[in-house]
Amino acid sequence: MQFDKRAWLDRIKRMFAGFDRPLALIVFLLLCVGIVTLYSASLDVPGRVEDQLRNIMLTFVLMWALANVPPTTLMRFAVPLYTFGIALLVAVALFGLTRKGAKRWINVGVVIQPSEILKIATPLMLAWYYQRREGVMRWYDFLVGLVILAVPVGLIAKQPDLGTAVLVFAAGLFVIYFAGLSFKLIVPVLIAGVIAVASIAAFQDKICQPEVQWPLMHDYQKHRICTLLDPTSDPLGKGFHTIQAVIAIGSGGPLGKGWLKGTQAHLEFIPEKHTDFIFAVFSEEFGLAGGIVLLTLYMLLIARGLYIAANGATLFGRLLAGSLTMAFFTYAFVNIGMVSGILPVVGVPLPFMSYGGTALTTLGVAIGLIMSVARQKRLMQS
Repeated sequence: MQFDKRAWLDRIKRMFAGFDRPLALIVFLLLCVGIVTLYSASLDVPGRVEDQLRNIMLTFVLMWALANVPPTTLMRFAVPLYTFGIALLVAVALFGLTRKGAKRWINVGVVIQPSEILKIATPLMLAWYYQRREGVMRWYDFLVGLVILAVPVGLIAKQPDLGTAVLVFAAGLFVIYFAGLSFKLIVPVLIAGVIAVASIAAFQDKICQPEVQWPLMHDYQKHRICTLLDPTSDPLGKGFHTIQAVIAIGSGGPLGKGWLKGTQAHLEFIPEKHTDFIFAVFSEEFGLAGGIVLLTLYMLLIARGLYIAANGATLFGRLLAGSLTMAFFTYAFVNIGMVSGILPVVGVPLPFMSYGGTALTTLGVAIGLIMSVARQKRLMQS
């Protein structure tokens, strides 16, 4: 039987027809940078890079599968997935496993963290809701959206898991904003936030005393914020992460110390250097120049995602792609901010850089959903 090269090439092209090439290229470059940095950060732990490569392969399969699923099909899973996720969060609150003072996991044959499901299910549910209300939207629809968002955010924050709660809240809030929420209603909240931050900074000597209780916050969350304002107040405790990460970033200089030559990382001064603080390892070895390249890749990722969202064929597609794209911005902003010492340490991974299968899978699913929206638009134009 004669081998038909052209037929095989056409078949391969059809297999990857769902991929948005610019977006796939950006993700590929970020994964390459991540593997290179992880190798340096994990010299003392053999096998970690191999584990991450397996995670990447699984993520690639999920990304490919979801990119080929029409958004109309995705809409059918919005309510069941959201309901299932909420049910699991309630089960965690009742029967969950407690580790390091947090109840975030549940054993259903395998141990899972249900809050990861809500990172996708919440914006999916909100996009479905506003798609159904298209053309007849009223002011109370935004209140309904806030309730849909508040339920998972409240359950996750209670675990407590402030980092994941922030990510779920941001992803959901972007859907509500893109659906038409007036910016005039957001401005007062932003002003209140600025006033609150300024007040904490101005009166930190008084309100950061051990006997002072902060409403709606755990003691460890209060301690993180107070340590952010003055890391030297607990240099060997909560402030250690921030101090060592800032030293690593600053010591990298304009061009960095070179790959595998970072002293802060290899002398074990940087905690969680393969996960939450991998940006400190990268900055020490590749310097300001490397940091600019990395930030450029993230900006290109966000720009491409927003382009796909703006050109989505349906309101559901536009809301879903827009919110998931801005979720990547939130991931990167919060992680780099906490490593650089301008935000509290909340345990948010750096997209496609940090080690870990669960977070990488969630990010891959998000990219696959964005590609699905792009594919629908291309099919309508062809």
